[in-house]
Amino acid sequence: MEVKEIELKGHIIDSFILPKVFDTIMDMGGDFHVEEFIIGKEKTEPSYTRILIKGRDRQHLDDILGELIKIGATVPEVEEAELKPAPKDRTLPDNFYSTTNHPTYIRIDSGWVKAENQEMDLVIVVDRKARTARCVPISDVRKGDLIVVGKKGIRVEPPERPRTYSVFQFMNSAVSSEKPTDSLIEEIAREVLNVKKRGGKVLVVAGPAVVHTGAHKYLAEMIKEGFVDVLFAGNALAVHDIEHALYGTSLGVNIETGRPAEGGHRHHLYAINEVMKAGSIRELVETGRLKGGIMFECIKKRVPFVLAGSIRDDGPLPEVITDVIEAQRAMRRELKGVELVLMLSTLLHSIAVGNLLPSNVKTVFVDINPANVTKLSDRGTAQALGVVTDVGTFLPLIRKKLKKIKA
Repeated sequence: MEVKEIELKGHIIDSFILPKVFDTIMDMGGDFHVEEFIIGKEKTEPSYTRILIKGRDRQHLDDILGELIKIGATVPEVEEAELKPAPKDRTLPDNFYSTTNHPTYIRIDSGWVKAENQEMDLVIVVDRKARTARCVPISDVRKGDLIVVGKKGIRVEPPERPRTYSVFQFMNSAVSSEKPTDSLIEEIAREVLNVKKRGGKVLVVAGPAVVHTGAHKYLAEMIKEGFVDVLFAGNALAVHDIEHALYGTSLGVNIETGRPAEGGHRHHLYAINEVMKAGSIRELVETGRLKGGIMFECIKKRVPFVLAGSIRDDGPLPEVITDVIEAQRAMRRELKGVELVLMLSTLLHSIAVGNLLPSNVKTVFVDINPANVTKLSDRGTAQALGVVTDVGTFLPLIRKKLKKIKA
């Protein structure tokens, strides 16, 4: 049998970190003994525990410790991180450390260094001379990069439950269609304004349902009024937004009447062709042909957008990035400074963006299907607040709340 002590410090009880540690040890077939336990008596006072972990052998113990470190455990002994060079481009040494989306620190030359660009499922590249550590996707690893391997010298800090009430409570975003939507959306609107007030950025990740439900005009107004700083979407949102601006339809259906327009099934192709003739969405705006909508307001307000392509796309539009690695890089660049993300009825795109977010970025996922909201959390974006409602209801209401609170 192999044993090792770990420590946990912080609001480990009401943030459910401690029970998760116990469950992880038992689920992995290990054993434990609580050596010391100090419970914080005041609301703001942290708790502390020291636990002896027992494994069948060294490998079994290391496997358990690896999972506990992800939850926030630390090993009391001061150990340096183990580093090994990448054997070639886009290839990692064995036993490399795979990151979580929680803030992570690496022990280098007797000091702790915070890993930059935190995301889940990346590796950590260390520059010893510059004393830096950064999270890097495997596609960006180059031969000779020093990669963190094993479990030594790694400290992870998962978010803790806020000391004051907030709808953004980590791991407390139970999905229910019976939540009081009006008051919930008002809380979200207040957080949007708080983020803007302190100079942070608000990102919107939007799917074509925003246009199909007729809610695109409210998102366009939010962009125009300065509540949105970045937009992530796919080809479909941009195409149907432009289609509506040019022809009054979305997927050939008149949004005002809800009835198919004569020959409307060709309208999205007409819209793509108009952009192609102009050369880009920006040029279509500058020629005066495109006079409204989400993409129009992004151009006019200089709000950056990233349109990531998929195999389903018609066209696609000139601005759509069809190389998925380049699309990821473009999104990572625009995530700098983002403090709040609104994900609107687009499951796959939301999961993709969620994988790029550190866990301290407040995230709201709006979808009419509760299973979709749950799936986002299951894929690792546990900080996401699920709002089960139609995006056609959410957008006009949050825009109304934003204007009212700001006034």
